[in-house]
Amino acid sequence: MLYNLLQYCDQWLGEWAGYSILQVLYQIEFRVFTAAIAAFTFVLVFGKPCIRWLIRRKIGDSPEFEHADLNALMGSKRHTPTMGGILIVGGIIFATVLLADLQNRYVHLALLVTVWLALLGAADDWLKLTISSRIPGSREGLKSWEKLLFQFGIGFLAAMFIWRLAGDNEAARSVVLPFQRTYQPDQESLLLEPGVIVLGMWAFLPLVAFFIAGTSNAVNITDGMDGLAPGTVVIASLGVMVLAYVAETPERAHIMLFPWIDGASELMVVAAAMAGACLGFLWFNCAPASVFMGDTGSLPLGGLLATIACCIRQEALLVLIGGVFYIEILSSMLQTSWFKLTRRFGRDHEGRRLFLCAPIHHHFHLKGWQEPQVVVRFWIVGVVFVVMAMVLTKLR
Repeated sequence: MLYNLLQYCDQWLGEWAGYSILQVLYQIEFRVFTAAIAAFTFVLVFGKPCIRWLIRRKIGDSPEFEHADLNALMGSKRHTPTMGGILIVGGIIFATVLLADLQNRYVHLALLVTVWLALLGAADDWLKLTISSRIPGSREGLKSWEKLLFQFGIGFLAAMFIWRLAGDNEAARSVVLPFQRTYQPDQESLLLEPGVIVLGMWAFLPLVAFFIAGTSNAVNITDGMDGLAPGTVVIASLGVMVLAYVAETPERAHIMLFPWIDGASELMVVAAAMAGACLGFLWFNCAPASVFMGDTGSLPLGGLLATIACCIRQEALLVLIGGVFYIEILSSMLQTSWFKLTRRFGRDHEGRRLFLCAPIHHHFHLKGWQEPQVVVRFWIVGVVFVVMAMVLTKLR
């Protein structure tokens, strides 16, 4: 908004002596770092009032697990207010609207995905957490197929949006694989490297939709310990922000041999806002947590990360940057699949488990790691994954 106001008033402000100070808004780097600060400040300012409101509404979590030892370990978290994701979403929207170019179509898409998935998560949280105050027999949360329907729905809408924005730019519809160049290094013009896969619409749409829905669920599953999800999202957001910086100009894209995406620079503002909002939320979510984000926060965070990655065609690198999220969801899938297979085909027809409990952060908790140890070590792994991804950007 401030950027667009400056553009609108540019001629009039040119006569003002202090105009040179406002011109920093034309610098994308200034708006990126200011967005992180703005989102962080928003969450800090509204954090305590929001938590008090949630407590008054008695919107508290009562986690239950299919493991007696884990229930004992997590018993202290009962009645901690949840739905704190409204703080994160509010911070992202506030900073993005304030500092991004509101005429940029990628910004419109990022806001749409954020609001859509936040409303989906809020509906699920509200139904789960108010069951005791509603008519007996009322539904407890959304069904899995309902959540997937809306997640894939916004995924397909986002995919169509990205496809149309690509226009004649084939690189914006390509598959960027590790160790593969997008452009020919010896050409001044942006000529695609032979062998680059350019997707047709009917392959592009389901791929992007699946990635957005899958990452949304992956972050949701990761959100199971104080500070785990917001901390890893901060790390992943910064990694994605660097990739958006590379895609911002043809010159950088050609140097790094990554796709140039016209207008991708504003996605840096969105990524910075996400990092700042999650960092602010950590103030209240670090152990012992004063508030949980719930589906209201985890679903839009995962969906927004994936949307930015899809816009700049860096899905493969996000799998590494957000490796913690994908390991978490994979551990849950493996646990469920192995249990069903061994119960059906095992000799005694009793299901067996690969891990003590899934997702995998609970496995380490039951192995004897203290919760802060699990969280910080997963953060460390997340940082290592981002560093590895940055190394891979040069190995092409």
